[in-house]
Amino acid sequence: MARKLKVFSWSDGLHDYTVAATSRAKALEAWDVGRDLFKDGTAREIAEGPAHDAALKGPETVVTTPAGGLGAALKGLPAKARRKPSKAETARAEKLAALKARLDALEDEAEASELAFAERRAALDAEEAAATEDLQARRADLETAIKAARK
Repeated sequence: MARKLKVFSWSDGLHDYTVAATSRAKALEAWDVGRDLFKDGTAREIAEGPAHDAALKGPETVVTTPAGGLGAALKGLPAKARRKPSKAETARAEKLAALKARLDALEDEAEASELAFAERRAALDAEEAAATEDLQARRADLETAIKAARK
């Protein structure tokens, strides 16, 4: 004996997706979603309405209808999903934000330090090149003087 069809529905705020299936797993499969919409209360079983009747006409076929917009979607969320964060969650988020800000500041400091070292390195390289050039010129002068003295 075939199992009785149930009608399941969920909304993304823009559209309502309704399907008639024998189980929640079959409904999730028909919707082709990667998470359990029933677990967080996003999807539910419906017993009446135009979408219910349309879904029963084509089992395991998703019926898509326009939804009431974002406001309706937010009102349709379960209370757990709409709740305000607790003080501990807020404090944790603030602490995390402060730590991220400190990390960003440290990265800025490291970048400035790298630039300063690069400038100092370039100055030392230029000083070394000038000293080497001066020594080579002085060496050439002395070698010329030595050749002249030998003659």
